Amino acid sequence: MKNGILLALFGYATFAWSDAAIKALGGEMSIFQIGFSQLVIAGSLLVLLTRPEGAGWLDFWRMNHPLPVQARAIIGLVAGVTGVYAFTTIPLAEVYALAFLSPLFVTILSMVLLKEQIGPWRWAAVIVGFLGVLVVVRPGFRALEIGHGAALMMAVLGACSIILQRSLAERERTTTILGYLILYAVLFNGAATTVTGFKAPQLDEAAILLVAGAGAAAGHMFLMRAIRLAPVNQLAPTHYSQIAWAVLLGALLFDEQPDIWSVTGLAVIAFSGLLTVARERVRLGTARWNPFGRTRL
Repeated sequence: MKNGILLALFGYATFAWSDAAIKALGGEMSIFQIGFSQLVIAGSLLVLLTRPEGAGWLDFWRMNHPLPVQARAIIGLVAGVTGVYAFTTIPLAEVYALAFLSPLFVTILSMVLLKEQIGPWRWAAVIVGFLGVLVVVRPGFRALEIGHGAALMMAVLGACSIILQRSLAERERTTTILGYLILYAVLFNGAATTVTGFKAPQLDEAAILLVAGAGAAAGHMFLMRAIRLAPVNQLAPTHYSQIAWAVLLGALLFDEQPDIWSVTGLAVIAFSGLLTVARERVRLGTARWNPFGRTRL
């Protein structure tokens, strides 16, 4: 179990480095070229280095339920574009603060769409999480940017993706769900790059793109391995380690010094998520954690 927890921590760390690499490329090339390059690298590594069950990636295109599979791929595509824009325009910690609203939106959507019963503890977690985001972003006390709206949209779309993933979990293979997401995102970002203009990356930019793509692929592979070694209710809290990485990488690489309000708000957001995990352990004996709920590669 300890090995599974360590792998999950490594997975979220590599995701954080991938996100930081995306941020480092902001202003150097279009968000579509960044997204396209990351997806090509990450997708290629996932196909080459993972061995799914059955026929694997060769027949990922076979679907039992085409509509939800296509819907999830499109949602993931839009979430990916908005995510890249958010990371390249606003501080890392603020992107994560808004992105971590996604589990709270899942709670709300599960009540509306899946007719799940939401108890007072989960509602308390939703309210506390929203308060934490308000403390970090502080609308009305500081100027908000389009990037904040993009990060919020990413969180909403991420929640929709997780809801769809729940409905598809027992009916479609992971290779089908992930394969269509990669395919759509590569085609869209590739087409958008030809329209907005392709910039040949310099050597240092190519290295940063490699970090972005390899980090995303490694994160998925670490998490896939982690869930085979440890129960999901033990792995769920490791997701919030990304908040610490956001603060650390933002300070070290981009001179983003969070103030006491931001640190407090991020701690509140982490507490709200852990409260939800703890409550699910008590209620169901397991946490509803899904490592493939992350829609951005």
